[in-house]
Amino acid sequence: MRAVIFVNGLVNDYQLLARWLRPDDLLIGADGGTLHCLALGRQPDVVVGDLDSLDPALIAQLRAQGVQIERHSPVKDQTDLELAIDCAHRHAADEVLLLGALGGRLDQMLANVLILARQDWPFPILIGEGEQIAQVLRGGEMLDVQAPIGSVLSVIPLSECVTGITYTGLEYPLKNVTLPFGSTRGVSNVVQSLPAKIEVAEGLLLVIQTRLQ
Repeated sequence: MRAVIFVNGLVNDYQLLARWLRPDDLLIGADGGTLHCLALGRQPDVVVGDLDSLDPALIAQLRAQGVQIERHSPVKDQTDLELAIDCAHRHAADEVLLLGALGGRLDQMLANVLILARQDWPFPILIGEGEQIAQVLRGGEMLDVQAPIGSVLSVIPLSECVTGITYTGLEYPLKNVTLPFGSTRGVSNVVQSLPAKIEVAEGLLLVIQTRLQ
């Protein structure tokens, strides 16, 4: 089961946002991200967080409609998003998609992206933004690029160094290359042929690709 978590970032196009959803998704509102879910005409299954971004009347209405409300103290060690991911785990999700995770405050946006790099999540976590999707590739993994020919694809090291990076099907090839943290060498590549793949020997690599239509 896939869980979709609505995060309290900026959404510029709700039509694009709606295209990410499937009928059988478990929908989780991370506090104010609940408003994005409602804006799409969908009702969340669960709302999680300290709920300081939601009107009490709306919370009461959602509860009356059967939505599960998980209210946490505002004095906490986790962001509302992290609490929502934990919730997805308890509901036996095997994949998590974050929507509305970007834009707004820089600190929160960076935290939302970097949360993908945590090693102990038992499922893949992806960020959907417009027509792009972001995910983390870990050492020993290979990613089949789900993007049409001509799409822009970027990789950004998230660990001190990422070794053994090898591309297949990209315009600017890499073979067994090491990229240090902070390197921009992997930004703005292009899908040249299919199947396209990215392999990593060690480290954490953020991969951002255009979504397959």
